[in-house]
Amino acid sequence: MSTLTITGVQTQLFWESKNENLQMLRKKINTISQKTEIVVLPEMFSTGFSMNPELLAEKMDGPTMAWMKEMASEKKIILTGSIIAESEGLYYNRLIWMLPNGEYGYYDKRHLFAYAGEDQKYAVGNKRLIASVKGWKINLLICYDLRFPVWSRQTIPISENEGNRHPEFDILIYVASWPERRINAWKTLLQSRAIENQCYVVGVNRIGTDGNNISYTGDSMFVDPMGEILYHASGKEDIFTYAFEKEKLDSVRSKFPFWKDADHFIIEP
Repeated sequence: MSTLTITGVQTQLFWESKNENLQMLRKKINTISQKTEIVVLPEMFSTGFSMNPELLAEKMDGPTMAWMKEMASEKKIILTGSIIAESEGLYYNRLIWMLPNGEYGYYDKRHLFAYAGEDQKYAVGNKRLIASVKGWKINLLICYDLRFPVWSRQTIPISENEGNRHPEFDILIYVASWPERRINAWKTLLQSRAIENQCYVVGVNRIGTDGNNISYTGDSMFVDPMGEILYHASGKEDIFTYAFEKEKLDSVRSKFPFWKDADHFIIEP
């Protein structure tokens, strides 16, 4: 059966310093010796979680996008993480899904963190991005989205033919700048999203202290469809790779077909 290998990079970030972050991340990505297909970076990986988009935002042909294209091509990987993007005069916390051939998709954060004023600086997104890799479907989300289960929820198509019904995605990926003071919620919700969606969950968070003196412990996690933790690291920099197994996922969904009993719903823009 198909496997999909994903690497997470849990790291400190230089506050609002793109050049330093991109140089540092290049070195870290170049140390990955295991074969991997997707590399996941934290939220706003080139700047830290900053509320200064007027100083830091880039258009889609900016230097960070060029760097992502270069790294994805050199390493023959899919590279993902969020950046501060500008489009038509608005700022977005935008997750980039960069393919090795330079093509890309993006997701704009739906749930802006009003507690930190993110909703005053950034425009809200209203479309999910579900990517396809080797027959796997991957739902790509950002940090605070984790607290809102409806936005992360599987939608199961209604069909007269039972054989045509299947879950919408196989993996949830969250890139984050989730602070230490609320880290228990992060860990608990990652497991919850895996259990309720019967999917794998990847959560990649940063560590260190940012320019607002907010501390981060990382606690990045890989979780299986039963909510069991496959990987967890706290309070240290780490680069971690795991081969996710489609056979295990299919077995869980077949043995415990709870997904078939899910409610049907529509998310309004």
